[in-house]
Amino acid sequence: MHDNQMLAVWGSPSSGKTTIAAKLAGELSGSGRDAVLLLCDTDAPPLPLLVPPTELENEKSLGSILAAARINETLILQNAITLKKNRHISVIGMLKGENAFTYPKYTADQAKQLLDGLRSIADYIIIDCSAHLSDDVLSTLALIESDCVLRLINCDLKSISYLSSQLPLLADSKFKVEKQLKAANNLKSIHSGENIEQVLGGVSFTIPHSDIIEQQYLTGELLKNTPVKRETKEFRRVIEEITAEVFEL
Repeated sequence: MHDNQMLAVWGSPSSGKTTIAAKLAGELSGSGRDAVLLLCDTDAPPLPLLVPPTELENEKSLGSILAAARINETLILQNAITLKKNRHISVIGMLKGENAFTYPKYTADQAKQLLDGLRSIADYIIIDCSAHLSDDVLSTLALIESDCVLRLINCDLKSISYLSSQLPLLADSKFKVEKQLKAANNLKSIHSGENIEQVLGGVSFTIPHSDIIEQQYLTGELLKNTPVKRETKEFRRVIEEITAEVFEL
């Protein structure tokens, strides 16, 4: 088993968590590696951002897993969404139209059972956490249990303010600050990389803005291959770099 098997992607609202999580899963699958993409957001389920509905092999819900009194590997596999065009990626998340009240409230123990079960059945797990740690048990536990955390921040004042408000929570020893990697995301030409690094106290990765990736987000095609073009060259390079460093490939 890999030293780093489970990665949690977390950041402020609209910091690009789903986009980066999907692209990391796509990078793994592109090299023939199997990955599970766990989508934690129950307020706005991100599944429609990944692929068109016609490309889903089945439609199962994370809610059905967390509603079970006992969660095991069989239950997880039965409720994982598979894709018609990519056999290397499985997705677990809430379906379009569902919300936090669609299913019974789950406990931290059930969330832990889910994460432990994923470790038993998946080579690589990428968790797209929600931004709100105060009321999201699964995301909070994912940050604690994951082998590595990729902390995203957008280069705008609102994102920086949000991060500042959450840092006291993340400083708790249970979150293991030494396993957190900081990344400035969606960096545009108007942004100063030097200033961003100064605000963040240094970053491990700088992920550039891409019009093509933004278009995939807007059309719900994030798991579509990133085109090999000049405009996406640097974006692709950074995604490859993150994947290699996190999973020690």
